[in-house]
Amino acid sequence: MKTIKLLLGILVSITTLSSCVVANNELPAANFIPTEEIVSGYDLWYVDIHRTQGTADIPFLSKAFTVSFLNGSMYANNNIVDIGRTGDGLGIRVGSYRTFDDGVIETFHTRDGDYSFEVIELSNNEIRLDDLRRNVSYYLVGYQANDFDYDRLFYDNIEFFLQEYIAWERTGTRDGVANPFDDEHFLQFTPENITTFYSSHDSFGTDIDLIQWDFVGGYTIDNITGFDNLKFLTLNYDNGDTEEFELSVLNDGQIELFHLSTKTKYEFTGRGYVQILKGGKNKTSTKPVRNADRIRTKVKRKEITRKVLK
Repeated sequence: MKTIKLLLGILVSITTLSSCVVANNELPAANFIPTEEIVSGYDLWYVDIHRTQGTADIPFLSKAFTVSFLNGSMYANNNIVDIGRTGDGLGIRVGSYRTFDDGVIETFHTRDGDYSFEVIELSNNEIRLDDLRRNVSYYLVGYQANDFDYDRLFYDNIEFFLQEYIAWERTGTRDGVANPFDDEHFLQFTPENITTFYSSHDSFGTDIDLIQWDFVGGYTIDNITGFDNLKFLTLNYDNGDTEEFELSVLNDGQIELFHLSTKTKYEFTGRGYVQILKGGKNKTSTKPVRNADRIRTKVKRKEITRKVLK
């Protein structure tokens, strides 16, 4: 009888222990944080595009400066113009999302379609989104809107700001001495890449869809030591001419170019703002129109006589 009781006791102990193990396995880990709480824990996530890994591309993330996941709605800052003000700093609504407790987020972008990611929490304000069907991972850094440095983002990405207008029309000139750049009435910094620009001598007020782009070249933008809001702009025309400026932003639609060699100050105003919902733009075309009769390599800017700005 004692033997039977002993065996029953062992069986009861094993059964009880097994039940405890199963129950404990079903309990969430002490540090478990729901996926929704992770992605909505910050007002916006800065997309650290330079750390992206993999061979695939998710357009709405590659084109976004920041993304936000709040109450089922997805927002993005795709434009530098008005960043910090559009959508109270969140940008525009670009779609929706839903989360799952297994660490997955599904996004539904208005134009790009559906994507599924595993959310990997790297630190208390940094996550990685691993696409579940494509070979690509994006790193996101979380910020509250009140703590985010919109000005720094603006000036660190000034080349995109220049591209967000189809054309820049010269609307003011003061000081300095006569020089060939006085004939440049329009500039365009194209989104085809971040190093190509076009210029035009067309009359002021020309419809932006009718501008004939006379010259083409490459450009660079560099920092100026000691200044966060001042840049060094170099225009390298295809025939070898070079123009150098200090570039400052007057507001979200105007820039000033200070010509270093002549001390002339040129004011340019953006025309044809292009709002980006993703990689595509709401303008049907921003491709430059070329004038076959005026080819950069056949026209020497140094030989052009100065025109007086009316």
